[in-house]
Amino acid sequence: MSTTITPALNGSYTIDQAHSRIGFVARHAMVTKVRGSFNSFNGAVSVDAEKPQASSVDLTIDVESIDTRNADRDGHLRANDFLDVANHPTITFRSTDAAFDGETLELTGDLTVRGVTQRITVPFSFEGAATDPFGNNRLGFEGQHAISRKDYGITWNAALETGGVLVSDKIVLEFEISLVKNQNA
Repeated sequence: MSTTITPALNGSYTIDQAHSRIGFVARHAMVTKVRGSFNSFNGAVSVDAEKPQASSVDLTIDVESIDTRNADRDGHLRANDFLDVANHPTITFRSTDAAFDGETLELTGDLTVRGVTQRITVPFSFEGAATDPFGNNRLGFEGQHAISRKDYGITWNAALETGGVLVSDKIVLEFEISLVKNQNA
């Protein structure tokens, strides 16, 4: 397994949904964390080891696929109070720049949630490259980034009797990504 991005890894890749996770963490009632994920997404990635800034990511997430292991909560998150899936069925990320220092890939791009686009930078660690038993060339990356949900127009909340609010403004996005190199790349 290789742990360095080299020119041999250059090419176009597809995110392997079955072996990847795109999730989030929010504080609930100011005392616990609720974790969730999106079970349906797709993405195309281009890797250029010599010119990391030429690398790119195009990711689309199906908001309907949100899963926090609680049907009532998932329904509320799909509703207008939060993600408004009826009017905004996808979340997208389109990269605009990339930098790699040998250990960390800093991926900058436009994150669009609920029709609002904000520029973010997500640091990713390169977890390695390998060829699986089926001959597929794979790359692994992990990263996380905190956003303010209010920046995306998601402001619903409820005050607690003890002070504070039911749902944190800070949401930590989590990415565990397995890429499969396209056959013609």
